[in-house]
Amino acid sequence: MEIREATQDDFDQIWPIFHSIAAAGETYAYPRDITQEQARAQWMDAPRQTWVIEEAGRILGTYYIKTNQAGPGDHVCNCGYMVAPAARGQGLATAMCRHSQQVARALGYKAMQFNFVASTNDGAVRLWHKLGFATVGRLPRAFRHPSQGYVDALVMYKWLD
Repeated sequence: MEIREATQDDFDQIWPIFHSIAAAGETYAYPRDITQEQARAQWMDAPRQTWVIEEAGRILGTYYIKTNQAGPGDHVCNCGYMVAPAARGQGLATAMCRHSQQVARALGYKAMQFNFVASTNDGAVRLWHKLGFATVGRLPRAFRHPSQGYVDALVMYKWLD
């Protein structure tokens, strides 16, 4: 498997991954009916960089990295990760998170923050803790889960320096 910086052409393979996750509405605060054009703007255009993990030319996962806040907060980055449903459980999220921390350091970031992790996303919460992130905030009932109703959203943080 290889992790490489994404090109605009990669979005054709990213879109099915993005669409399945957004449409489920269980982990990301994207509209469940987000259009392909809106998704491209959010995932490819707005971030500082977008990366993919692929095997034999097939994209299995993707992540973005962007500055979390401007000005005095611009030393903290934010990342989002998505793995194709068929590729879950193979350690791709772990590999992408580790890679993103290396990229963050190379870009001059001192910390990484996840702003809005659904507390019901047990796998992600467990993984981020395992990779050294601390839960530093809890937003009560801030995430509207499609089957579990209003659940907490977590703010998770890791100092990289």
